[in-house]
Amino acid sequence: MYFTNCDLFMKINSVVQKLFTNQVYQLSSLTVALLVAAQLTPVIAQPTPTQSPSNTTEATDNTPIPGAITNPSSGANNNINGINTETDYTLGPGDQIKLDIFQVAEYSGEYPVLVDGTISIPLVGKVNVNGLTLKETSDLVSEKYKLYLKRPVVTVGLISPRPMNITIAGEVNDPGSYKVNFSQTKEFPTAVSMVRQAGGITTLADIRNVQVRRKVRGAEQVFSVNAWKLFEEGRLDDLRLRDGDTLFIPTVKEVNLQEIERLASAGATFGVENEIQVAIIGEIYRPGRYTVQPRSTQKTNLNQAEQTQSEQTGGNLPPRLSDALALAGGIKPLANVKKVEVERQTWDGQKKTVTVDLWNLLQQGDQKQDLILQEGDSIKIPQAEQLSPEDSETLASATFSPDVIKVNVVGEVGTPGPVEVPPNTPLNQAILAAGGFDAQRAKTGNVELVRLNPNGTVTKRQIQVDFASGINDENNPTLRNNDVVVVSRSGLASVSDTTGSIFNPIGGALGVVRLLFGL
Repeated sequence: MYFTNCDLFMKINSVVQKLFTNQVYQLSSLTVALLVAAQLTPVIAQPTPTQSPSNTTEATDNTPIPGAITNPSSGANNNINGINTETDYTLGPGDQIKLDIFQVAEYSGEYPVLVDGTISIPLVGKVNVNGLTLKETSDLVSEKYKLYLKRPVVTVGLISPRPMNITIAGEVNDPGSYKVNFSQTKEFPTAVSMVRQAGGITTLADIRNVQVRRKVRGAEQVFSVNAWKLFEEGRLDDLRLRDGDTLFIPTVKEVNLQEIERLASAGATFGVENEIQVAIIGEIYRPGRYTVQPRSTQKTNLNQAEQTQSEQTGGNLPPRLSDALALAGGIKPLANVKKVEVERQTWDGQKKTVTVDLWNLLQQGDQKQDLILQEGDSIKIPQAEQLSPEDSETLASATFSPDVIKVNVVGEVGTPGPVEVPPNTPLNQAILAAGGFDAQRAKTGNVELVRLNPNGTVTKRQIQVDFASGINDENNPTLRNNDVVVVSRSGLASVSDTTGSIFNPIGGALGVVRLLFGL
């Protein structure tokens, strides 16, 4: 400590003059006073391990000294966006800190933490602060300066944190290691902000059990974050991350379609910025592998959830199951849309199957059944054992069914051959699309409907045509893709035709049909 008070000096001098008036002691009072003052005013103490008890007591005096708290003007920051850096933040190479030594300005200043985790300070030299909090660093530096200063009071503040390396693994779209530069963000990253940086969660993410793994003194500590609270309660106890943290998003045990839809409507990202690759097999017209693009906001039939998410994701919407089915040409008439299976891969390479019911989407508008897709999905459309005519009509009008179907009308019609008609087109409309009956040659009482079934069998029906009838299975059934309608010749035309008539275009086409289907 410094003692420069003039009054104290004069008092000491007066006492010395009285004590040393005897001539035996020929010491000048001024000389003695100077010697005593010199003992009271050292700038740098020289204690040894065998210091006297009185010096030890004085050196370890812990009486609080006003002004020991960090001066705000020093530039040090012990609280950054809610983080108490004094007790929470641990130092490492790249940090910039400020040391304030009370009443010793020449030793105070800013110091970088070097690559070996040390700081180099006056008198003391190198001090290893790697892994220490600011409070621990302050205590350590104070202890080091006790060899040189009496009652050193050292305050440590964080000027500039080092760049942070955060590892993100689990159910995110872009797992890996990420560097966060504090000078750019001006705040410590949170678990949720880093998930967004990693491309958002997958649809298999268990956001109730987000884990943060942190090394503290060589031992791993695990913290949990329940991000679902953000959607349940409108609040989130998020966790600020540290350099070296590992953020892990586990896989859900059971997929909840309702929760996926809630996350989507609340703006959760599922990697909508990029196209994805999916495979489609089963009762689909063009099975294979497809590239599915994010939905465009130009669509006019967006529901409220999609509109909300569109605003929060900058225009793109995640691709859904119906988008992929439409790309593959639509479902076949006997597709079992109640048990569509979507097999997707978890972060560790395991397979998880999600079963959706597109029938509920058609009948009840259950949007969650139109599953949000993710990269690598494999979609399987099973075959139904039997469909009622009503169910077939409903499926044919679905957005994931073909826009048109092809029907072959052969025989005695105006323009025999394949015609394209909308799904659920009745028989009489297909005949009219082919030019109608040939008035001179057609047998107008009935026609044959030939249908190739998915199992390879062929069914043939005689239909009594009634153009005045509405849609009904007996006289005017709805047609399916690749149905064949055969209009036979009338009795008069059969008698007048010669054997060579099989070489004309109409006869030739009809002959081929009869040959193929055994008519």
